[in-house]
Amino acid sequence: MTIQRRRNIIKARRTGMGLSLVAAISFVAGMTDAVGLVMSGDFVSFMTGNTTRAAIALEAGQYDHAWKLLLAIATFVAGNAAGIIIAHSSHRRIFTVLCSVAIMLAVAALLQTSQLKPFDFYLIVFAMGTINAAVEHIEGLPIGLTYVTGALSRFGRGIGRFILGERKRDWTIQLVPWIGMVSGAISGAILASAVPKSALLVVSLLVFFVALASMLMPRSLRSRYNQRVAITRFPDRV
Repeated sequence: MTIQRRRNIIKARRTGMGLSLVAAISFVAGMTDAVGLVMSGDFVSFMTGNTTRAAIALEAGQYDHAWKLLLAIATFVAGNAAGIIIAHSSHRRIFTVLCSVAIMLAVAALLQTSQLKPFDFYLIVFAMGTINAAVEHIEGLPIGLTYVTGALSRFGRGIGRFILGERKRDWTIQLVPWIGMVSGAISGAILASAVPKSALLVVSLLVFFVALASMLMPRSLRSRYNQRVAITRFPDRV
């Protein structure tokens, strides 16, 4: 076996494991978004939709709803920031991030009644922001876990470049999070309709299961799917 062939095999293995992980996380994110939407009437991870709905609510004079959505957007951003901090403060980045998300969803599930209260809603939004830090890229290609607009855009642009003659096909992986998200959303909608009081707890258990499954990955791969944080230290002022 040549060195180049061996490298190609290793890269294919890394890519396959990464995409399997992305599909699983996008699936549980889709389930969470569907359950959250059914129970609260608002998105818990689709911030583009919440931004548009907040603007419409402001124009209509529905200031309470607009404030709720704007606060959800800020909470989602805070969750992303917290996810990065959690991921880069642990050697088991993916496992730690997913366990944190599972705990948040479990707390929200234990606190909920027939509908999501404001604290439950924002806790789920925060968790959906946090989960994005579990996997940030696959072999250098950006990946979104709780939002697929960017993925579909990159997929469409890849089709355009392919038609123009470019033969790279790495853009095809962008369909993976979309497939995971849509299949998870369908499952979540069914779950929320069948067992509304237990739906979040089921999702929490699934996230924890994915966290455990991530530990089966070789240690050398666990940190490859996150961007490295370069900390610049400024000299002390005299």
